[in-house]
Amino acid sequence: MDIQARKIYFIQEFLNLQSEEIISRLEEVLSIEKKKNRLNDNELVPFTMEELNERIDKSMEDSKNGRLTEANQLIAEIGKWK
Repeated sequence: MDIQARKIYFIQEFLNLQSEEIISRLEEVLSIEKKKNRLNDNELVPFTMEELNERIDKSMEDSKNGRLTEANQLIAEIGKWK
């Protein structure tokens, strides 16, 4: 069975599903796979030493000036995203 036939078969089976749980699980799998593909499509490029040092300097400056978020605050904020 070629890929097009498999997709058509999958869609037909999906349309016949009555279980919210199975649909949710399939949506999760699709979302995870899409994220993986996006990461693969966007090739990661390492920082140069200059870029890395600039980021470190900026981070240290932000820390000294109170421009940071505590981990527990960030976790609480993320919890509200759902």
